[in-house]
Amino acid sequence: MVRRRGRGLYALAALVALMIGLIGVGSGPVFGQSFSAAILGVVRDTTGAVLPGVMVTAKHTESGLTRTVNTNENGDYRMPSLPVGAYEVTAELSGFKQQVRRGISLAVAQEVVLNLTLEVGNVQQQVTITEEAPLVNTTLASTAGLITGEQLKDLPLNGRSFLELMTLNTHTSDNRSNSGGASFSVAGKRTENNRWTINGMDYVGDNATGQFIAPTGISEQLLGVEAIREFNVLGHSYGAEYGKRSGGQVTAVTTSGTNQLHGTAFEYLRNSALDARNYFDAEIAPFKRNQFGGSLGGPIVRDKMFAFGNYEGFRERLGESSNQFVPSAQTRQGLLPCNVIHTTAVARAANCPDLNAYIPVPNLQRGMLPVARATSNPVRKRDEDFGLARFDYNLSSADSFSANYTVDQGRESNPADNTLFLAKNTRDLYTLSVQQTHIFSPTILNTAMFGASRAGAVSQSNPLTPIPENLVFLKDETRKSPGAIVIGGGATAAQASALVSPNPQNPFYNNRQNRLSKMREPSAIPLCWPFSRISRPRLVSRRIRRN
Repeated sequence: MVRRRGRGLYALAALVALMIGLIGVGSGPVFGQSFSAAILGVVRDTTGAVLPGVMVTAKHTESGLTRTVNTNENGDYRMPSLPVGAYEVTAELSGFKQQVRRGISLAVAQEVVLNLTLEVGNVQQQVTITEEAPLVNTTLASTAGLITGEQLKDLPLNGRSFLELMTLNTHTSDNRSNSGGASFSVAGKRTENNRWTINGMDYVGDNATGQFIAPTGISEQLLGVEAIREFNVLGHSYGAEYGKRSGGQVTAVTTSGTNQLHGTAFEYLRNSALDARNYFDAEIAPFKRNQFGGSLGGPIVRDKMFAFGNYEGFRERLGESSNQFVPSAQTRQGLLPCNVIHTTAVARAANCPDLNAYIPVPNLQRGMLPVARATSNPVRKRDEDFGLARFDYNLSSADSFSANYTVDQGRESNPADNTLFLAKNTRDLYTLSVQQTHIFSPTILNTAMFGASRAGAVSQSNPLTPIPENLVFLKDETRKSPGAIVIGGGATAAQASALVSPNPQNPFYNNRQNRLSKMREPSAIPLCWPFSRISRPRLVSRRIRRN
């Protein structure tokens, strides 16, 4: 009964939204799609008079996708929801020469004005302009944080993480030294308030702290430089279609296949051959990092069907400096210092020398106390694999379809401060986005999108030598360590012994979105109704009191 009622409310909400959209679409400012672009403008003749009924066609030169609209009575035209990339625009009207404009390149979230002027003549005559077209960008605020594909491929990136380019924006500051991961403050906002999307779908990370955080792999990088075509960082004054977060909006668009077969192969190596010794280490700690992979994209059917795939592997072996004070060799044999064996002042005065009289504290030597210093370089092992698959299909001039899937799986074995314990961590990120665009008429366009995003992480710290079952007092199927204990007293108020925060906390996003655009005026309002479903495991915390 509850399920039927929920489905009925869902259907009712969708129907009401559709009715409002069909009735209320009118004039007003346009909000472009956050992961696509738009072209608009006015067509005039050489005298400056506007030309209605001009057929304007934009062709995506990489895939052959075409979009055709007609100018209205005011000579205006608009083409929303265009894939990013290079375009060729053609304008033709009986009694005028055909005009072809090349050199038009659209970026993510960009909306440009391309005004055209037609000359009187035969329509079979053609005027071609091949130099870069003078564009008027009406969305400077929405593209000021754009990181282009050239910057992604050409600028040096430590760890091949495109997150390193975030700070190219003046309003972005790097907070990773304090918080780790993808921690950036955009326009002075809190780091956990940023929203990340990939092809319009939320790109989320595991929220082990109970907060929404940015996507980050086990390597503390965000792999996929070859997979990302470009991304944009919006700090403030962005449109209502972004929403959900009050911080920065990071919008990424993945690379797609084109009519030209293209691919890459790479291998990067970094090691400790030229490293200096850490002051606190007895020797240079071992270090070796390999990053390798490749990409391949091209046509399945020319001008119709395309595919693109990318894989990147990350392998790291890093020796971490470890300095500890542990029981000395004599202490392990039960040979304790005199002042430790005799606990009362009378017993110490009768049996032990006065250490304060003979050994100044700064001159204590190894062996004078029941502890000794232990130095080592236990190796941290990190393995991460990233993959992307994208499929694009131009069914016709009125229909286009695209699907994108990314996966990032990471495994880590990290020695704890006590090197006899080993922390085993896993972190997985998955995204799926499907988009379909249909043109009902030269003035009505609909874009439907479905997507899902999942992030998960598990962390366990277990001893190298198993602890006897009778000493493990807190355990279940996800927690197999003996537990963490807080002992009351001392400088803090007495409190119960407690287990550390529950693990894991992994969110799952399910998004559905539909956008209907009516282009009667250059300032038509597109209607968008998104639905999101977020689920996560139930949080459980156990406490055992010791009075």
